Amino acid sequence: MDLLLYFADIVLHLDKYLLMLTQEYDQWIYAILFLIIFLETGVVVLPFLPGDSLLFVAGALCGLGMLQIGLLMPLLMIASFSGDNTNYWVGRTLGSKLVNRSRFLNKEHVIRAQSFYQQHGGKTIIFARFLPIVRTFAPFVAGIGQMQYRLFLAFSALGSIAWISTFVVGGYFMGNIPVVKDNLTLVVLIIVTVSLLPVFSRMVRQRNE
Repeated sequence: MDLLLYFADIVLHLDKYLLMLTQEYDQWIYAILFLIIFLETGVVVLPFLPGDSLLFVAGALCGLGMLQIGLLMPLLMIASFSGDNTNYWVGRTLGSKLVNRSRFLNKEHVIRAQSFYQQHGGKTIIFARFLPIVRTFAPFVAGIGQMQYRLFLAFSALGSIAWISTFVVGGYFMGNIPVVKDNLTLVVLIIVTVSLLPVFSRMVRQRNE
């Protein structure tokens, strides 16, 4: 319970924690951000990392001159793309065994991602970028479904560029607006809530059906 509360505190006060990490680790912050984005998209048992809000706050720090947007954006695009591909090949080679045997893999999340994949096809890899939890499982499910790798690469590249650009550039320009800057914790909470709404609404619809 204490661990969950600590994690929630990090998510809600992501601006303060990221600022602290930037001041403490200097240039190593780029490696830390790379690792977080890679893990969220590349490790199927870590769907809870705060991707959207993290990108927005990182963009805001770029706007303040504490991070370099010209370095951060391509670096995180590579992290996202690499994570996608790692997840795809894990799903393609070990997916069925992991779903049936792993205690750490949430089967409901896999089923939800499969349903989304069946509805939207290959475009799921792009759409899922903007949906927490689903974006972690979509490449994994694409691998299980033996999606043509060339097609997956194209969708993964487009999705990574769109996702990173939207939130980092959004944070870069909006993070310095006084009302946003003074209420960044509230903005982070709104981003988390809005990001999760489609996932929760779909869960409710499925249960009602």
